[in-house]
Amino acid sequence: MEVVNAIGRRKSAIARIYVSEGTGKITINKKDLEEYFPSAILQYVVKQPLNLLDVAEKYDIKVNLDGGGFTGQSQALRLAIARALVKINADDKKTLKSQGFLTRDSRAVERKKPGQPKARRRFQFSKR
Repeated sequence: MEVVNAIGRRKSAIARIYVSEGTGKITINKKDLEEYFPSAILQYVVKQPLNLLDVAEKYDIKVNLDGGGFTGQSQALRLAIARALVKINADDKKTLKSQGFLTRDSRAVERKKPGQPKARRRFQFSKR
């Protein structure tokens, strides 16, 4: 199998991944998964598509993560992994799509408007 690459985005986080056959090692920005995401919840989020298809020990994944916070980064990585698994085996698409792993979460921070302190919050109204 050749190297398969995919991209995943969430808020302002971008995950570029390279998947090759191996032993299940996930390297993020030249660090191990457990070192980059110390939280067990975020590690679980990243591994969800792999565990769903029972291929967690089958592929080595090299990741370049950029932008955003740790939650957005983990969800961007999950999307990238799911997209790469579909490129490897198209039969897995139905399973991953039913769990919502192939859907790009388009929610992002609303921009601040001029003449207001925040996006929707207005300054206090004074009649006199």
